[in-house]
Amino acid sequence: MADMQEVDFDELAKAFKIKYPRIEPKPVGAGTYGEVYKARCVSTGAFVALKEMKTTNEEEGVPSTALREMALLKQLRHVNVVALLDVFCSPKKVVLVFEFVDQDLKKFMRSRNCKLDPTTIKSLTHQLCTGIEYCHANSVLHRDLKPQNLLVDAQLRLKLADFGLARAFMTPIGKLTHEVVTVWYRPLEILLGGSHYSVPVDMWGVGCIFGELATGNPLFCGDSEIDTIFKICQKLGTPTPEAWPGLSEMPDFKLTFPKWKAKGWENIRNTRAQLGPVGIDLIERLMAYDPKMRLSARSALRHRYFADVELPESK
Repeated sequence: MADMQEVDFDELAKAFKIKYPRIEPKPVGAGTYGEVYKARCVSTGAFVALKEMKTTNEEEGVPSTALREMALLKQLRHVNVVALLDVFCSPKKVVLVFEFVDQDLKKFMRSRNCKLDPTTIKSLTHQLCTGIEYCHANSVLHRDLKPQNLLVDAQLRLKLADFGLARAFMTPIGKLTHEVVTVWYRPLEILLGGSHYSVPVDMWGVGCIFGELATGNPLFCGDSEIDTIFKICQKLGTPTPEAWPGLSEMPDFKLTFPKWKAKGWENIRNTRAQLGPVGIDLIERLMAYDPKMRLSARSALRHRYFADVELPESK
């Protein structure tokens, strides 16, 4: 058998740049794992997003986050999940080519002065639940839901993005890392040191985002894990072992935690006006402390809050 020729990555990189020329030299976004550039696909004329992740050491190879994102997005094809179109890998960097979406949800909210009308809140939340339900049905946990990882186009179509912390799962789910989910959107079962968790982790994030759409601000913006725990308890009430079986076994739960009473969602900024009693019922079910009691994405989509939802047309 003839020896395989050594791959000329420089030539491949040149061909890739010709195939996807950048529209602007500066990145349109940046994150923990790389920068995002707006480009155009020469063959279709469509705009695309190039997510570039440089390897810190050639011996380390492709970053695990990039491998995870590539593997999962290749199997996920849904209107509410950003589409992975192409991939370029070399010892120096990895480039993922995605469909281009105008802005993330955080920027969209800022463009509306963080004041969204109830119809828009309902539509975006339904689309979020639809995308998450599809992921969970295909055995994928996102594990990093937050407004910056959700994309919104000009027609108000929402798409899940940034699957760098996502993972495929099988039941029963074993021990998992607790170093997931941005702290403001991290559920109590993880904040308290739990390592056995499942799809309810994502549903807490859905509830946090739902509440943020209504109030215009993050619900639990703590500056540390313990501060976030206290911010949650101050709004939703300090949990008790009686209401949440298994709470006492959580590694970081302390009986000495301050005892706060729940404010009630109707007393939390804007939620009564924006969500109404039916929407408040939904967010209460999404943000149950006990993961076993937390609403699934499929059940959330059947909630009466969405009975009159107005959705954008699919592409």
